[in-house]
Amino acid sequence: MADFILGMNAKLYIGAADAALESMAVIGNVKNLTLALEAAEADISTRENQGWRAMAATLKSASATFQMIWKPGDANFDLIKAAFLSSGTVAMAVLDDLYTAENSDGPVGNWAISNFSRNEELEDAIRVDVTAKLSKYHHWHTGASCADDTEPV
Repeated sequence: MADFILGMNAKLYIGAADAALESMAVIGNVKNLTLALEAAEADISTRENQGWRAMAATLKSASATFQMIWKPGDANFDLIKAAFLSSGTVAMAVLDDLYTAENSDGPVGNWAISNFSRNEELEDAIRVDVTAKLSKYHHWHTGASCADDTEPV
């Protein structure tokens, strides 16, 4: 086994809102993808912390930004575009491998499409920049199981 995972082998799955991972389709029309996982902070500083600020992680958030070739008529492209236009959500899983792979890893849930910007560069295919933000967390997928006690919805 290699000491690294190549980005070209990662998978972005999509389906109708609340779809089970097993019923989602892989989006092949993805160029670069960034998964941002963050936690808000609460200041828990007290006088007994010897003059040091103390912070605790609170609510988590996830966003996925990626590029697609502008391809009307492609089912996955159209699903993302429709979610953006209707202010709806789509089910997505942002995984580093096929969901059936032993060590695949990533968040699964419903995602709101907050950016759907078309780029029309002179010497390139028309592309769309997409930002998806997690709106309903289902579970963290690890291999063939969930990493926490929640069941997929």
